[in-house]
Amino acid sequence: MIELRAFEPADAEELIAWVTGPEALVTWSGNSGFTWPLRAEQLAAFHASDPSRRALMAVAAGGAPVGHFMLRTEPPGRSVRLGMVLVSPEVRGRGVGRAMLEAALGAAFAEPAVQEVNLGVYTRNEGAARLYERLGFRRGHTEPRATRVGGEWWPSTTMTLPRATWRPHRPAGR
Repeated sequence: MIELRAFEPADAEELIAWVTGPEALVTWSGNSGFTWPLRAEQLAAFHASDPSRRALMAVAAGGAPVGHFMLRTEPPGRSVRLGMVLVSPEVRGRGVGRAMLEAALGAAFAEPAVQEVNLGVYTRNEGAARLYERLGFRRGHTEPRATRVGGEWWPSTTMTLPRATWRPHRPAGR
């Protein structure tokens, strides 16, 4: 079972340990302005710079952090941007990412005015894109030159999940 709580400054060092190199940093943060090596001060400044961002941690039974993501309501409040999705390397491949994203979508759609959740994913991150599709997201526009990494342009695809097609997760037995 995954629970969500607000990102706290004490989470910074754990989150930083999950980001294993410059490419992993860009894959996680996109064009957010972070530099390698990622430091706690960068995270603190980023979170302080825009109070509309809700940075959340996914925690497993016992309270151990297993994931991170951010939600930002976009004006005029009918859509939410999901971003900075990251799962601890120790639990990848065990369904934690899916459980965390189901909880994230529940949090986003908890606001009745929200009609869609959107995100951007690098086309090279095929596993993440497949998971988003299994959750109901549909591919939209692909920006062929979204981010330049090591002399190479990384394309990014926008994906959208309308409220009308969202299927909330229901635990077994309910």
